[in-house]
Amino acid sequence: MSYLILIRHGLSEYNKKGIWTGWEDPELAPEGVTEAIQAAETIRDLPIDLGFTSTLTRHKTTLALVKQTLGNTSPVTEDNALTERNYGTYTGKNKWEVKKEIGDIEFQKLRRGWDYPIPEGESLKQVYERVVRYYQEVILPEIQQGKNVIISSSGNALRSLVKYLEKISDEDISALEIATGEVYVYQLNENGEIISKEIRNQHPN
Repeated sequence: MSYLILIRHGLSEYNKKGIWTGWEDPELAPEGVTEAIQAAETIRDLPIDLGFTSTLTRHKTTLALVKQTLGNTSPVTEDNALTERNYGTYTGKNKWEVKKEIGDIEFQKLRRGWDYPIPEGESLKQVYERVVRYYQEVILPEIQQGKNVIISSSGNALRSLVKYLEKISDEDISALEIATGEVYVYQLNENGEIISKEIRNQHPN
């Protein structure tokens, strides 16, 4: 049995402003630093052998704060397979202004839809393909060897992995929201199948 811990990065400066961040690289806001430290306190009872994240600052800083808070010195691997969704032409735009422009229905498809195309960007389906491939090829073998793993990333990358782990349908994935600083804790068997699940550090989005 192994633990798989998923943590969404703490609130960033772009999150505070309602800006679609995508592959942009803002720092954590002060509130995001607090969220990361609070998240760490909720998993103090869990052993961590390996960390995985992307090269984006908000992901790396969140994981570094968690490890620092816990006094954990386990190795960390960075890979852009775990980066946030590329929002293409919507990157840097205020999401609530976009909602006014395109209407509620199209906005929900854009923000949460499974295979909604974005000019010069990615659909959630495309994010799923790269995240799950990396998980299967790199992370799962470590879990199958009994390692306890933590992944720090963004909402869409983690939603993709949760979809895979929990076998969520293409239709139902639109309802899944992971708040900044929120932690999903899975116990997995030697085949990578879920034994149990907890959500820690929950708070309103």
